[in-house]
Amino acid sequence: MKYKIILLLMVGFSFQTCTDLKEELREDLTKDQASQLVKVDALLQAAYDGLKTPYQDQSRFWAAQEHTTDAAMGPTRGPDWDDNGIWRSLHAHTWTADHSFLTSTFSELLQVVYSTTNLLQFDPTPQQAAEARYLRAYVMLSVLDGWGQVPFRDAGSSLLEDAQVLGPQEVVDFVVSEMDAIINDLPAAPANRANKDAARVLKMKALLNKGAFLNRETPTFAAADMNAVASIADQIIGSGKYQLTDNYFDNFAPNNDVVGKENIWTAENVGGVSSGNVRSRWFCTLHYNQNPSGWNGFTTLGDLYASFEDSDMRKKSSYTGMTDVSGINAGFLFGQQFNEKGEALKDRKGNPLSFTKEVAIKESGDNLEITGIRVIKYPIDYKSGDNCDNDYVYYRYADVLLMKAEALLRTGNAAGALDIVNQIRTKRGASPLAALTTDNLLAERGRELYWEGHRRTDLIRFGKYLAAWEEKSASGKERLLFPIPTQSLASNPNLQQNPGY
Repeated sequence: MKYKIILLLMVGFSFQTCTDLKEELREDLTKDQASQLVKVDALLQAAYDGLKTPYQDQSRFWAAQEHTTDAAMGPTRGPDWDDNGIWRSLHAHTWTADHSFLTSTFSELLQVVYSTTNLLQFDPTPQQAAEARYLRAYVMLSVLDGWGQVPFRDAGSSLLEDAQVLGPQEVVDFVVSEMDAIINDLPAAPANRANKDAARVLKMKALLNKGAFLNRETPTFAAADMNAVASIADQIIGSGKYQLTDNYFDNFAPNNDVVGKENIWTAENVGGVSSGNVRSRWFCTLHYNQNPSGWNGFTTLGDLYASFEDSDMRKKSSYTGMTDVSGINAGFLFGQQFNEKGEALKDRKGNPLSFTKEVAIKESGDNLEITGIRVIKYPIDYKSGDNCDNDYVYYRYADVLLMKAEALLRTGNAAGALDIVNQIRTKRGASPLAALTTDNLLAERGRELYWEGHRRTDLIRFGKYLAAWEEKSASGKERLLFPIPTQSLASNPNLQQNPGY
């Protein structure tokens, strides 16, 4: 059998397109010759690296998941952060099919789907194939979550034909079956590679959100799916590999690969050498006169901040290696800010640098630098420069516990669910809840998982995503999905624009 090696020029290439494909066709090669030219381990590492921009950059999937919710906002500050309204449109739910961040996210996610599928043609080992299939399924679930349909090609299929498009049921079934098929070939560790527990969590995510993916306006929760979620959670809990950390922020620290006892799957960032844009998690929110000098941009909303008890370490904690270096605490930055010597900081006009709860989506006047409560979820790496050492967290143990609690609550075991939630709250320094409802469970997920890229998915599943909140009016049901980018519709006629766009 003859093969043609296609040397893909990947810059700007999207998996779902074929008109943009640039290729150089070499002479016909046998499969053995092709396999000798292609290094599968390099292809696999490239697939891992391909996750970094769409998930770690502040303007990609994280923005889609957080800026469109009640947890984050990118206010325009006079001439700063205007960007033709691109940040405001996310929070206000007024984006269009030509929104550049959403377009780039869609394209970059599908590049990973393409690259992992392509890898499978070159005789990977069982573990290499399992890792590639895991990464592909993870990204496909993200695309389903955001856009409701996923372009897909089988390994070896012709690039000259338009990719087929899978709908919600097909994608969920695919993800579940893939996790069952590959789990025995995945390693048990480490956290920064696709592993058995990461596969279990991905299957939980697919089943927990299945009813929302199939019917976003009125999600349903089949008992069989919820029971499966709880059962998978028990496998992870029963392994004894994970525990709630004594210091919540250790899970996100520069050395979180050592001290983050909750982390199940992470992206490896090597300090001073190579990383994704995890530093954006603090640069996007810090003021110019803090250390490091930030971009004075993103904030959380006052209602989220107000939902925490003062005793809750997730709200505010001194963090060794950061607070003693810069005066910056982990959690939320509210009120007067200080340096490491305890000296009050000022803004660039010489006024007190005191962050306010009040913030408008479009600011003007003299308070441009102080409005909005800032967020430090990842403790700052002061040693590594732009390539920070904090491994980016995809999945962690507390989320598994909360998913089990939700599954129990949705199948009538409110007492068991409450016990799990209170275990987490007690560990974080918050007082136990007296009872558990879907509303306060959603609120607890907001407190535990803020700015980790889960909020939009949670709000849709709990039926709250279209509601009004600070600086956002109630939105129409079309906002439950992002629009298919215009350029993608033009290149693949199998894609259909989502309703309302």
